[in-house]
Amino acid sequence: MSTQSVHPLKPEALRLLPGIPESPGCQRRHTLPASEFRCLTLEDAVSVFEIEREAFISVSGLCPLYLDEIRHFLTLCPELSLGWFEEGRLVAFIIGSLWDKERLTQESLTLHRPGGHTAHLHVLAVHRTFRQQGRGSVLLWRYLHHLGGQPAVRRAVLMCEDALVPFYEKLGFHAVGPCDVTVGPLTFMELQCSLRAQAFLRRNSGC
Repeated sequence: MSTQSVHPLKPEALRLLPGIPESPGCQRRHTLPASEFRCLTLEDAVSVFEIEREAFISVSGLCPLYLDEIRHFLTLCPELSLGWFEEGRLVAFIIGSLWDKERLTQESLTLHRPGGHTAHLHVLAVHRTFRQQGRGSVLLWRYLHHLGGQPAVRRAVLMCEDALVPFYEKLGFHAVGPCDVTVGPLTFMELQCSLRAQAFLRRNSGC
C-alpha cells in the first residue's frame, strides 16, 4: 500500500432523494431506524471486511480491499462510501475513492487523489442473507445519486469481471475496454458512468 501523503476531504452531508434517511449525525432518534443509508465510519470497518471476505474469498480467494485498506479509505474519504443498514446492522456497502486519470491503473487500487474528479468504486458487496433481493442495484443507484451531490465528482469508474458487465450497464455504466489492472490471475473490464447523464435521467424520470 502506498504511503503517499494525502489529505482527507471534508465529509459532506449525505444528499439523497426525498425519503432517503439523513446520516445518523443529522437524525434525532432514540431507536434504530428500520432501514437507513449513511456514509461508513472506521467503526464499520470490521463489519465491512466480514461481508467482503465471505463474498469474495469464497469465490476467487482474493478480496478487493483488506482490512487495513478499508480503514485507509474510510479515514481519507468516508464521504465516498455508502452503507445500507437494517436495524443498525450493515447489510450492504460501497467503498470508493477519488482518481485523477482517464483510466484505472495498478496504483488506483490503493490511492486516493483529492484533486481528482472521478470516483473509483473499489467494492460493492451484500451480506449473504440479503442477496438475490435487488439490494445491490438499489444501493448502487443511491450511491450514484449521492456522488451527484458532490460537485467535484463528475463520473464514476469501476472494474469488474465480464460476467458482471450487464449488471452495471443496467445502472448507467458503459464498458470502455479491458482494464490495465490485474489482481493475481484475474483480469477485468473497465466501466464508466457520467454523473451528469445520471442527473439528466433523474430529472426526466419523474423521480
